[in-house]
Amino acid sequence: MNKRPTIERFRKKALKNPDVKAEYDALSAAFEMKRQMITMRKKAGLTQEQMAELLGTKKSNISRLENISSAISPRLATVEDYARVLGYSVKVAFEPETTKSI
Repeated sequence: MNKRPTIERFRKKALKNPDVKAEYDALSAAFEMKRQMITMRKKAGLTQEQMAELLGTKKSNISRLENISSAISPRLATVEDYARVLGYSVKVAFEPETTKSI
């Protein structure tokens, strides 16, 4: 068996730490949304520059919108506009957390 570190092994080890796991879970929805946005744009055959043109904005704004590390949270209206020009709509769903009680 290959003992070289891999991203997957690192992730599994890191997620055993409760603090890391909590932060990972908190970011997972934003990461998944941005991953889907990038996938939709690429499936449409559009570059960030072309997407910016369709939305009447700058490429840097699209880059920031798609960047998981961005400290700026997009407005829902911005995400809806992004989806709309690609032929999609946005659906928001709330799910109960199993680790928290009210």
